[in-house]
Amino acid sequence: MFQTLKIYFDFCNNENRKKLQTAMLLGVLKAMCAAFRIPAIAVVLHGILNNNMSMRNVWLSFGIMIISIVGQVLVGLKTTMLQCEGGYNTCCAKRVEIAEHLRYLPMGFFNANSLGRITSITTNTMEMLADVATLVIMITTQGIITTGVIFVCMLFFDLRIAMILLAGTCLFSFFNTMMQKATKPAAPRKSRADESLVAAVIEYIQGIAEVKNFNLTDKTAKKLEGAINEKRAADTKLEFTVIPFMFLQGLTTKLTGVLMVLASVYFCINGSMPLLYAILMIISSFMVYESLDLMGGFSALMRNVNIVVSQANEVLAIPPMDIDGEEITPSAMDIELKHVSFAYEDKTIIDDVSIKIPANTTTAIVGPSGGGKTTLTSLMARFWDVASGEVLLGGRNVKDYSFDSLMKNFSFVFQKVYLFGDTIANNIRFGEPDASMERVMEAAKKARCHDFIMSLPDGYDTVIGEGGASLSGGEKQRISIARAILKDAPIIILDEATANIDPENEAELSKAIAELTQNKTIIMIAHRLKTVRGADQILVVANGRITQKGTHAELMKEDGIYKDFVSERKEAVSWKIA
Repeated sequence: MFQTLKIYFDFCNNENRKKLQTAMLLGVLKAMCAAFRIPAIAVVLHGILNNNMSMRNVWLSFGIMIISIVGQVLVGLKTTMLQCEGGYNTCCAKRVEIAEHLRYLPMGFFNANSLGRITSITTNTMEMLADVATLVIMITTQGIITTGVIFVCMLFFDLRIAMILLAGTCLFSFFNTMMQKATKPAAPRKSRADESLVAAVIEYIQGIAEVKNFNLTDKTAKKLEGAINEKRAADTKLEFTVIPFMFLQGLTTKLTGVLMVLASVYFCINGSMPLLYAILMIISSFMVYESLDLMGGFSALMRNVNIVVSQANEVLAIPPMDIDGEEITPSAMDIELKHVSFAYEDKTIIDDVSIKIPANTTTAIVGPSGGGKTTLTSLMARFWDVASGEVLLGGRNVKDYSFDSLMKNFSFVFQKVYLFGDTIANNIRFGEPDASMERVMEAAKKARCHDFIMSLPDGYDTVIGEGGASLSGGEKQRISIARAILKDAPIIILDEATANIDPENEAELSKAIAELTQNKTIIMIAHRLKTVRGADQILVVANGRITQKGTHAELMKEDGIYKDFVSERKEAVSWKIA
């Protein structure tokens, strides 16, 4: 239990740790105020038992009781405020810390870890931290403190009763420790079940259109049902593990109280304890029972504190990319790769690639699917770190740049566009949060999306669904281009930006891309012949290597992948329905 407390306090930052520690210290004062009930009752009992009850006794007892009650209320209010601030602020700070940490993790983390796990940690786990962990910690510590204060008071009245309380508390702690050990194997299963359920729900909702379209409702529902059943089984297993120890803790608490009462009565009868002390010990036994019983009810959740902290720390412990470089403004926007190799999970993706991309030129990258085209552009922007070789921007290794100063030089337009559940204006200014509305509209006009935005009910203030679900593919693509235009980065990477666009949107999208790419260094991954033909250089990537390099005219003079690529596209264009 004390180890869990240490883990939790180490997890909090200094400011929130101090608030929670102050709340614990105030808990001692609160326990002392609660203990004042004992002398308040003692004053009355002393008067009754000695037949000298007077108004002085009554008012003295009343005054002590008022101090006890008011003190508990005021101290309890401050303690609760500190608990809430410390707990919720820790949750907030850790969410921000995890989000910032995720920014600088290599992309491999997101490929190897499901969306469900990340979502579960940043939502369920952190919510448990705020709502459950802090409450459990504070109630448990308050129970320990209250029991400790009553124990100290008993030492002044009767050492024998104090020893009974100490023995009962030690036995209670033993069963609690055994419970924590017993739940340790079951806790990871529950954690995995939580993550799997979140992942299954997200997958089911995001793919609901495909599920209905291909009549896979039963199959997909079974997968979701399996995740729900596993969650139920994991929770049940954990509860069944806890129940026996909860019973033993409760039994220990009750027996401790009963023994304290019986011992007090026995000592009083044999004359070794005054009647006044016996009555006070009996009252104290009920106070101890209340304290230990409350603590026991929440102690089973102590394991959740370990789970919460360990899950968050697992993410924070993943080594980020080395982002602490210099704030560099490159002297030129040329890119060079020197003998670059890259592997993912022991599979070589890029193998000894050396290329030069001069500033203000257009480089097209073509090749078969899975050949390494997207990975190559990701290495240029340092979404990944190379295994060997180096990537240079303006003659400087990209690792010399701080990550933020490097990202200022790149804008991306991907085949799959993601828009946030916010206004269209805020989606456009995503990379420039302080951009004026005039600049947003200017970028939208250049991206050829101003007209359709103005036709929407609230124009630029129209809130679009998460992922841009309320817009067509071409509309989403043009908004992403407007976003890139507003950022005005000198290097543009286009990854299959026009691959899935319908003919009606293609003309507008081509004009938008032309506006975006004026006087820029352009790197495009493309499968369409007309977007490749005019490039200053064409790189053919296959099996992680540059197999061909040159202009369209040069590559058409030699046999190889590119010539076959062009022939296939020409044949596809000439194909007609009879």
